[in-house]
Amino acid sequence: MRVLLSGSSGLIGRALAGDLAADGHGVVRLARPGAAAPTASGAVAWDPAAGHLDRAALEAAGPYDAVVHLAGAGIGDRRWNDARRREIRSSRVTATTLLAEALAGLDPRPAVLVSASAVGYYGDRGDEAVGEDSPAGTGFLAEVCVAWEAATAPAAAVGIRVVTLRTGVVLTGGGGALAKLLPLFRLGLGGRLGSGRQYLSWITLDDEVAVIRRAVDDTSLAGPLNATAPTPVTNAEFTHALGRALRRPAVLWVPRPVLEVALGADMTREMLLGGQRVLPRALLAAGHRFGHPELEGALAALVSTAP
Repeated sequence: MRVLLSGSSGLIGRALAGDLAADGHGVVRLARPGAAAPTASGAVAWDPAAGHLDRAALEAAGPYDAVVHLAGAGIGDRRWNDARRREIRSSRVTATTLLAEALAGLDPRPAVLVSASAVGYYGDRGDEAVGEDSPAGTGFLAEVCVAWEAATAPAAAVGIRVVTLRTGVVLTGGGGALAKLLPLFRLGLGGRLGSGRQYLSWITLDDEVAVIRRAVDDTSLAGPLNATAPTPVTNAEFTHALGRALRRPAVLWVPRPVLEVALGADMTREMLLGGQRVLPRALLAAGHRFGHPELEGALAALVSTAP
């Protein structure tokens, strides 16, 4: 199998590229200007911000059996201002449109496009359990996700099977949110955020890679697909579970005003104090089995191997 991959330098992209290569699949990387030398079997230049994708190179490196599109600016890397919001949106919507239109023009076309999205699609839903058929929520992240998923339309219009992957918080000891929390929790400085009642929909990195591989291979899957473990937890439950995994107290509390001073009101409201109780109903209906369906077991495994 030959796979075209964007976002290969990110947390998920690196793991996916390695997993595909280990199974003998060819990986062609979409690489931005100035990106590090590819570790995959080939690269095609693109610059979504400039609206450029080297279509001649794209065709020459093909044909592709599948495309996995994971590129996008980090939503939690820095405070949001107007410029950062535009970058977050453009890096997803403009880039996805550019890629989908290019794929539609290929001959032969790939059979499937797995395009990243996020559980932010659902907005802040309190303790309501949501599945793939639940409506979009409100707020900046929900609006971005709606436009992000809609940008795959040029590929779907020509018969490419499109899966939009609504991913939760990806847990791994080697990066992402958990790696940032571990030093604090190891020092006994872990604590809940705000009330702690907001839901966290999570998935381990290994399970995320497995879900992407399932989405590529399983022709019964199309449209939105929740990439989350089947047991979402509240922030308070996550805090206590991580404290237990590290055998450290986790009894502190970070109030809303402190978070707002550090990160801004909008980012605090949508990313830290808002939540989604997301269920992977489509995957469960397809018989998918998670390697780490429960948080306690997942954290025990991740903490034991974390740097």
